[in-house]
Amino acid sequence: MTKVDEGRYTAEHTPGAQIVELPGDDHLYPLDDLVPHITAFVESLRVEQADFDRVLATVLFTDVVDSTVQAAALGDAGWRDVRARHDQIVRSQIARYRGREIKTMGDGFLATFDGPARGVRCATGIANAVGPLGIEIRAGLHTGEVTIEGDDVAGLGVVIGARVGALAGPSQVLVSQTVKDLVAGSGLIFEEAGEHELKGVPDRWHLYRVVT
Repeated sequence: MTKVDEGRYTAEHTPGAQIVELPGDDHLYPLDDLVPHITAFVESLRVEQADFDRVLATVLFTDVVDSTVQAAALGDAGWRDVRARHDQIVRSQIARYRGREIKTMGDGFLATFDGPARGVRCATGIANAVGPLGIEIRAGLHTGEVTIEGDDVAGLGVVIGARVGALAGPSQVLVSQTVKDLVAGSGLIFEEAGEHELKGVPDRWHLYRVVT
């Protein structure tokens, strides 16, 4: 407990602080009377923390095209070697463009970037680098709000990125209209890839192929 004037001054000059003025002049106040105020304050922090867990990010999904066919043609040992080299290339490109690997899904990767242009360049870098392995990848990118869940990410922005990636053809990098608009002036070139419905996502979406 403190003097009222001192308490008000401290609260006014402390970000996020709250002051609770209690009646009477006792220094030892019944705990039961304080608990509701403490609980309300803690709950408000939880709400604020939930907002901190949402960030704007560019999500990149990659996937090896016809991986089952490739595995059957190469055999288990041969496919393991190609997969290992593919994974090394993907991780090298993610690091080069300052991305964050979120997880692998079979022979695909999910990564995030704090800049959409770096995400696009990472995707094209991967597509070019895996060619000598005799495989092709498809990739899709979207920029939007995502929810941080430990080491994972979730939310509609992630779903949109996955849907965009699924529509890409061999060695193609597809992006949403959002990504295209955000990288204006970056030197990246796109061509129209049509308007599409994305499963589970409202509205129709204009997509674009990366040319360079």
